[in-house]
Amino acid sequence: MLCPYCAFDESNVLESRDANEGKTTRRRRECLKCKKRFTTYEEVGNIELKVIKKDGRVVDYDRAKLERCFEKACWKLNSEERSKIIDEMEMKLLNWESVEIPSKEIAKLVMEKLKEIDPVAYIRFATIYLDVRKIEDFEKIISNFKKN
Repeated sequence: MLCPYCAFDESNVLESRDANEGKTTRRRRECLKCKKRFTTYEEVGNIELKVIKKDGRVVDYDRAKLERCFEKACWKLNSEERSKIIDEMEMKLLNWESVEIPSKEIAKLVMEKLKEIDPVAYIRFATIYLDVRKIEDFEKIISNFKKN
């Protein structure tokens, strides 16, 4: 960490504490050269997740897509509840063995979550994701849901 006064690159940490509800660490430092004190804030940088689409393309992960998905499927939930669900899902994605995640795996996570919280939303999402075009396919989704 460079001293903001003399640009020396060594300092002692005098005190550390959590800030911003534990998402940031506040550190009080003292420069080893000029002895002036300064404060730094550390937070985790964004982890670059990539999504592997059905056609093989690799695109950047976009939280807004999940937000729109849950907004359409779970319109009864308020935005805070939806945000909490998406946060949980993102934690699973961040713990994935790779930073490249197939879109079908993300869809499976969405379906599992919808199955827990709203059966109608689950069926609505499944019909779109599985590209249901026949009544028989729709009936299969419902019968599979009832089995589990």
